[in-house]
Amino acid sequence: MGILSDQVVVAKSVTSFNKYPAPLRRIRYRDPEEGRIIIFLTNNFELSALNITQLYKARWQIELFFKWVKQHLSIKSFWGYTESSVKTQIWIAVSVYVLVAIIRKRLDLEEYSLYNILQVLSVTPFCYDELAQLFSNAGLQSDNNKNPNQLSLSDL
Repeated sequence: MGILSDQVVVAKSVTSFNKYPAPLRRIRYRDPEEGRIIIFLTNNFELSALNITQLYKARWQIELFFKWVKQHLSIKSFWGYTESSVKTQIWIAVSVYVLVAIIRKRLDLEEYSLYNILQVLSVTPFCYDELAQLFSNAGLQSDNNKNPNQLSLSDL
């Protein structure tokens, strides 16, 4: 388990060699948790092979975090590009996500996904009904204030 090989390689094809003629370091690593073999290419010859695999593993955790953010927090784009603005926007989105999860738990809305709850809340920002009423069957399909000019989505 661990480092299987640490080699210095050079690109073989002319196209690849023209794009990057310098030698690269090729590290083969067997992941002890999953048992699969991962190959890393790097131009870093200073760090140990184990440090490079740990750096890539940490980077992969960051990639997974941003994938989760994209899937769950509905951040389409960042409003700013400084470290502070990105952190602020992510923390706000995580806070909203946690608050919606708390609402879901306290109101016993297990039949609704967090996404569905966020959708309902996003289309009713100026609604003065209580949250529990918004998610009750009567609240979602109420016909008592039927306006002839209002499209009813429950009829579709």
